[in-house]
Amino acid sequence: MTWSIVAHDPATGAFAVAVTTCAFAVGASCPFVRAGVGAVSTQSMTNRYLGPAVLDGLARGLSPAAAIEGALAGDEGKGLRQVHAVDRHGRSAAFTGTNCVEWCGELTSAHVAFAGNMLAGPSVLADTYAGFVSNPDLPLAERLLAAMDAGEAAGGDKRGRQSAALVLTTTEDFPDISLRVDDHPLPLVELRRLYGIWLRDRAPGLGDQPSKARPSGQTDLDRIEARWIAKGLDLRLRR
Repeated sequence: MTWSIVAHDPATGAFAVAVTTCAFAVGASCPFVRAGVGAVSTQSMTNRYLGPAVLDGLARGLSPAAAIEGALAGDEGKGLRQVHAVDRHGRSAAFTGTNCVEWCGELTSAHVAFAGNMLAGPSVLADTYAGFVSNPDLPLAERLLAAMDAGEAAGGDKRGRQSAALVLTTTEDFPDISLRVDDHPLPLVELRRLYGIWLRDRAPGLGDQPSKARPSGQTDLDRIEARWIAKGLDLRLRR
């Protein structure tokens, strides 16, 4: 009931997942990313435990194919699952269970994988792939959005549309981007709108946030206030 992209950007080390479906709150159950390790989407009749299990396998050095196989080994509902993953070496793999609803399938390439089920047809994934590879100069998040738009134009989820999500991580234990559209008649349109707000309001301050390299983040009171003043806000920190 979903189609998605898992991707790795070798230039920045970023991992990302973009996903959309005709079901409520897909971002709460399908996409998983871990800095320095990989990206996973677990979908169809979703088993959320598979996402962390695959990432744990990748962290131990398993290939995506082996990590997916190991995660599914104890799942009696294996035939209902669809899982795909990419790792820090650019290796990708996908699994589509024998009981998944048609049209279902996957495409894999270096640093990226595409998978979907309950789709209008194979052109959804083919056009999603084409939308991704035809925009190599865009930032990773925007490449994923362009690719998902192309898949939607090819028919998308054959039941309709309801939710979407975009998650991206670079160096930290939490995502740089974590956007969810849980219930909307045009979830990919709304996701792009939210991404525009992220670019405007959130992205400029990421470098000031606490991080592994800078555990306390920006603590200069004058610099913090200067950003508020530049926005026309009459806010001051206590001294």
